[in-house]
Amino acid sequence: MATDTPTTGIRRVRIAGEERAVVAAASGLHPLDRSLAALLAAGRDAVHDAVDAALAAAPVSGSAETLAPIDRQEVWASGVTYERSKQARVEEAAIKDVYTRIFEAERPEVFMKMPPYRVPPPGAPLRVRADSTWDVPEPELALVLDAAGRIVGYLVADDVSSRSIEGENPLYLAQAKIFDDALGLSDTIVLARDAGDARDLGIRLTIRRGGAVAYEGETSTARIVRSFETLAAYLFRELTHPFGAVLCTGTGLVPPDEFTLEDGDDVEIAIDRVGVLRHPVYRSTRGTR
Repeated sequence: MATDTPTTGIRRVRIAGEERAVVAAASGLHPLDRSLAALLAAGRDAVHDAVDAALAAAPVSGSAETLAPIDRQEVWASGVTYERSKQARVEEAAIKDVYTRIFEAERPEVFMKMPPYRVPPPGAPLRVRADSTWDVPEPELALVLDAAGRIVGYLVADDVSSRSIEGENPLYLAQAKIFDDALGLSDTIVLARDAGDARDLGIRLTIRRGGAVAYEGETSTARIVRSFETLAAYLFRELTHPFGAVLCTGTGLVPPDEFTLEDGDDVEIAIDRVGVLRHPVYRSTRGTR
């Protein structure tokens, strides 16, 4: 499966103590004239114009620390958008028909995953909860949306999840999904105009344990049952996002029931023409009270 990415994309970095948005290209890091929040507030066309102008300017000098690829955008997530995800949720759940009903309904499941200040930099270790016994990565294509809900670009996402907690009761979704270090995003927003058709992108998940492959699987965004535009429209229905938003589109890769993440695992998620996210896993040592 190819994982080549376009040569340009928006990245957030810290240079000489200053946080800024840049265009990452083969020629270097080219400064943008506004923050990501300001660009997404201005809209998709403004993003395109700003990127083109940045590429015409000289790249910045000095070493750059890569930051989380968002600044003021909330990260939301869609659930049960692939047949495999529906099957897995039914298998794990004490109340089984709720996931089938979501999968078949007109209204999708959309929930808040992380405020921007909780999103770690790309490649940072992600967590397994101390009070969970069954945990998995969830490789997903994430949409970067402007303030009008239009798709500007894409990121690779890992929406880490506790299957044991959500399986006990679907009302525990927030605890299964939202905790420190429970989300990873790749470093560069690849513009939708450069990535081509995103409805048939290969997604590959590899989990290594002690240097050996413990699980690997592959799927495609072609298997999603809802359009990206529909998911985005529901996110913006009755809810404004003045600085844009990020929306994870659901996972179609779920390891078998006997598999759970362990402390020290290494996760790699690759999405064609979007990028690669790699991160280690650690188990929380916090108490379970």
